[in-house]
Amino acid sequence: MSSASDKSGYGFEIVATAPDSAARVGRLATPHGVVDTPAFIPVGTAGSVKSLTPDEVRALGAQITLANTYHLWLRPGHEVVRALGGLHRFTGWTGPSLTDSGGFQVFSLGFGLEHGVGKIASMFPGQDGGPQPRPGKALCVIDDDGVWFSSHIDGRRLRLDPATSIAIQQALGADIILAFDECTSPLSSFEYTKTALHRTHRWAEACLRANEGGGQWLFGIVQGGEYRGLREESARFIDQLPFDGYAVGGSLGRSKDDMLRVLDCTVPLLRETRPRHLLGIGHPEDLFAAVERGLDLFDCVTPTRLARHGTVYTADGKLNLRVQRLRLEDRPIEDDCDCYTCLRFTRSYLRHLFISRELLGMRLASIHNLRFIMRLMKRIRDALAGGDLHALRDEFLGRYRVPAPGG
Repeated sequence: MSSASDKSGYGFEIVATAPDSAARVGRLATPHGVVDTPAFIPVGTAGSVKSLTPDEVRALGAQITLANTYHLWLRPGHEVVRALGGLHRFTGWTGPSLTDSGGFQVFSLGFGLEHGVGKIASMFPGQDGGPQPRPGKALCVIDDDGVWFSSHIDGRRLRLDPATSIAIQQALGADIILAFDECTSPLSSFEYTKTALHRTHRWAEACLRANEGGGQWLFGIVQGGEYRGLREESARFIDQLPFDGYAVGGSLGRSKDDMLRVLDCTVPLLRETRPRHLLGIGHPEDLFAAVERGLDLFDCVTPTRLARHGTVYTADGKLNLRVQRLRLEDRPIEDDCDCYTCLRFTRSYLRHLFISRELLGMRLASIHNLRFIMRLMKRIRDALAGGDLHALRDEFLGRYRVPAPGG
């Protein structure tokens, strides 16, 4: 096995590769179990995947979950989690786990909140008739050494820097932790993105010092926005540091074409023997392109967030469960889906739950959407191992309709 670290219980092995792309099947070993990659990671922001129990999440096919360092820091507090046995015991999730660093909140509670903008692609506001920006007041201030936050809960003034982020993540006890970084905006200029990039690089080195002797795997984060030169500079810099794996983060541009260009110039510069995580991306139509470019791990709130608003995945694309035409549809969301929702309930009933604002509707839609993604990832792994990834991609994307921006 080719391992990126000597830490006990960890390792990453590539078990199959594609002859015509950078796609690979891997096995990521952690002290809490093995993750078969490529893998999608459900997001449990506050230590839970919204509306679902850990056993349900595991039964849907999830191998690893992600928790949010910033939010757990604010409540219940990382020392509370540590005192109660760490994230696994506290939350009841016994499998592998990952925590982010708080870096995304540097963007989302700063520039993102101030300008009402998402970090990438289809989240870019006002694009082609899409949602218009809704500016607010920034809740953080960045300097070269860290970030001052005003708590969105009670207004407390809080300081987060590389050493603090690592200390919080060590206390939480996830298997994989991320370096503290500055996630930039698609509206950021080249000069600002360059400044933030060099700040992120200094923070990366500080995170490694803070984690020295720690028992968790630490991933470094590649930044640089949509700018090819900065992305390449960042990838080379992070690759030469002794990180256990990599994450590609920050703004990936103003379109999905931009996102692919960023990946094309970034991923080849990250050594193949270490796992690679694409942060915040998980739309079904994006997974194939990312896998083909050599990414191993993906996380995104979209499957469960869409579900809570009544939108579910089908082989033909997204389906709004609130629409009138489903009122008499006596069939499941998908006929061939093996999730609890599809085995027991009709589209008509699910529409009724959402129209009636019943919480069960959110749970059942979340179950289906996560199962849809997990089944898709299993099909991708199997097709990749069998040399049929392109055939699966063409079959899936030939049927899956992606709505136009704002549609």
